[in-house]
Amino acid sequence: MNETIAKFGHPATLIADYAHWVVLLRPAQPTLGALVLAAKSDATAFGDLPAAAHAELKTVTAAIEAALRQAVGYAKINYLMLMMVDPHVHFHVLPRYDGERSGAGITVADAGWPGQPDLGQAVKLDESQIAALTGWLKPYFA
Repeated sequence: MNETIAKFGHPATLIADYAHWVVLLRPAQPTLGALVLAAKSDATAFGDLPAAAHAELKTVTAAIEAALRQAVGYAKINYLMLMMVDPHVHFHVLPRYDGERSGAGITVADAGWPGQPDLGQAVKLDESQIAALTGWLKPYFA
């Protein structure tokens, strides 16, 4: 695992583990079910990932979209590859919707809908909320 994965709270935030990728709960939730899809590689450029990681992305994104569709009922989904602060290859995965969504006792409004996501309005989770939301989302990936 690389430093970016650790920064996003692994292993407490781990939702799904693949050969080349991990799916983590995003500790700050701009929308309910926001995730981090992080490459296990030490690569800092998307094009530097091994071919097998790119191939596996099809499987992982299909699983993410199916799980979040069931859990959150999103209208759109955004994959943001910013990598400005955390250098290793990763995406912020944001389910987008009009209004609010609730799960595991946590309610989050999509403050940016229908425009760009408003990351500054993210709900910052404490350890117990991270555990609850991670536990709530994991079964959707089974």
